[in-house]
Amino acid sequence: MKRRIFLSGTAATAAVAATAWYNGGTRDAAASTGDPLAFPRTAYTTATRTVTTADGSQKRVAYRLWQNVVYVSRPVDATYQSLKVEEPFEIDGKPVDASRAPIFFHIPIGGFMAGTASGTTGGGGGTPTPGPTNGPLPPGAGDRGRNAELALAAGYVVVTSGARGRNNIKDGTYYGKAPAGIVDLKAALRYIHRNRGALPGNPSRIITNGGSAGGAFSAVLGASAGSPLFEPYLREIGAAKASDAVFASACFCPIIDLGNADKAYEWMFGSAELSGALVDQAASRELTAQFATYQASLGVRGINRFGRVTAANYDRYLLENYLRPAATTHLRALSATDRTAYLTANPFITWSGGKASFTWDGFIDHVGRSRPLPAFDDKNMAQPEPGYFGDATRNARHFTDFGLRYATGDQTATVDRDIPHKVRLVDPMHYLGQGNPRRARRWWLRIGTSDTTHSLTAITNLALKTHNLGDEVNLKMFWDGGHGANDDPGDMITWMGRITGYAVR
Repeated sequence: MKRRIFLSGTAATAAVAATAWYNGGTRDAAASTGDPLAFPRTAYTTATRTVTTADGSQKRVAYRLWQNVVYVSRPVDATYQSLKVEEPFEIDGKPVDASRAPIFFHIPIGGFMAGTASGTTGGGGGTPTPGPTNGPLPPGAGDRGRNAELALAAGYVVVTSGARGRNNIKDGTYYGKAPAGIVDLKAALRYIHRNRGALPGNPSRIITNGGSAGGAFSAVLGASAGSPLFEPYLREIGAAKASDAVFASACFCPIIDLGNADKAYEWMFGSAELSGALVDQAASRELTAQFATYQASLGVRGINRFGRVTAANYDRYLLENYLRPAATTHLRALSATDRTAYLTANPFITWSGGKASFTWDGFIDHVGRSRPLPAFDDKNMAQPEPGYFGDATRNARHFTDFGLRYATGDQTATVDRDIPHKVRLVDPMHYLGQGNPRRARRWWLRIGTSDTTHSLTAITNLALKTHNLGDEVNLKMFWDGGHGANDDPGDMITWMGRITGYAVR
């Protein structure tokens, strides 16, 4: 039996009200044709930019630029529901034909906040909501992230899409709470597919890119392509009736699997101090036990013939396949003097035979803990994620029963009825668990080993699930890298060229 999914009356009313004050966006060519979803092919300017490539050389890129292109016919806020397109036509003085080049789909969003195609954040038509942003935007999350720059210099068409976010508010009404951001990005992808042949680039070769919340969105776009769950939301804003499929997804430190994030965080950091003290150990142990149940339900098998990855052996899996190799790579790159100094300052590492070795406990002591308990659905709802799951009239809401009960002391309390559906909507693991046949089949996954905004199990489970489904997965961890670490952008460009078969002629 098919289920119909409708927006709540409050959310729908807010969307209609917000549409009434829409003022903006480029619709010149579209208006002249009477088609609000037609790409304004001739409405571009030209620009030039010098890009420093991964090897340190410089490339002078001349490109066509389309800005403020609204990608839906009934925008709630066109400031955010618009995109920018950059098509290189000359690199270092040599003509380039990028009309059928792969499309690098850049997501300039962090902290689940609103973002524009020009890289600004804010509250749209009203006052931005104060609150944490999950730290500074990671490299690649701003207007022209490093990866987007390199893609343009490599001859790719770069599409940067804005989207609504948790801090959008107008006249006391919030209009960017979950799942608005991912709905908007799906609408932008549909716009690209719908305008095949007019909008430059090849829609069959779209590579999504984002960091932090943008990394989560990139993962959802890759995992959920073709899902009917988004249809009511897309229909409401007038999205094109077209595909939202992507070819590959690049995800940096993605804040994903939010329904299980508190469990994963306690599994990893439960024994680490926060500001010199341990968090509530009874609650931490309870969440850790819940993580063990969740991890067992995934049934994922590790690389290198590791076998089933469980809560009991996950520490060994990470040490053997990612953490010790990351430390080894880092230390080998140092001079002998610098390596000795580093090892002296970090005696938990043993260096022997050109390889680094250390225990899990030593590693956790090294990186520490940065979030409270619960780490995501926190007691005071001060973290970004409760704000992400607010509604039209409330800035933040608890989105897990554990978080709600821990905050209120009511052990029978349950989250609002719409919350479980929205948590699933924005979770790439939900779609991968169903083996979505329309998903992206190529994944570039990166995270720093000292990134304590999430458990390392989140991105690793994403890698495990996609790998077990038969996808091509490239996961790497950067030793001592923090949130947004991106230490091998040149390798990403090489990977893109290999999987797409594209190179500037």
